[in-house]
Amino acid sequence: MEKKGSRAAGWITLILLILIGGFVLYTVAALKWSYSTGERAGYVQKFSKKGWLCKTWEGELVMVSMPGTMSEKFIFSVRSDAVADQIGKAAGKRVVLVYEQHKGLPTSCFGETEYFVTEVRIIE
Repeated sequence: MEKKGSRAAGWITLILLILIGGFVLYTVAALKWSYSTGERAGYVQKFSKKGWLCKTWEGELVMVSMPGTMSEKFIFSVRSDAVADQIGKAAGKRVVLVYEQHKGLPTSCFGETEYFVTEVRIIE
């Protein structure tokens, strides 16, 4: 004969496993599915690896449409060290950043923004 406490612990364990599995599936889906993609051109003004536990590459791209006008900042994250290296090598040059927007990520361990740069092109 099975004890009631053992049976309740089994149900609690099952519910916790389902919740954790759901969280993991949601996170994977949010990382794989992109809400939008696009390109931004300008000069990388700030780029650093930061974070307490989860170190991520974070940066700012300054976009100037016409000389004398107010610049606009595009704040982005980079998950790939290879892309981060390309951005570092392009410092001081006008670049095009190709990005994907991922909405609804559950934590900032993947990046502080929802814009993830996937490619860098230097504009000559």
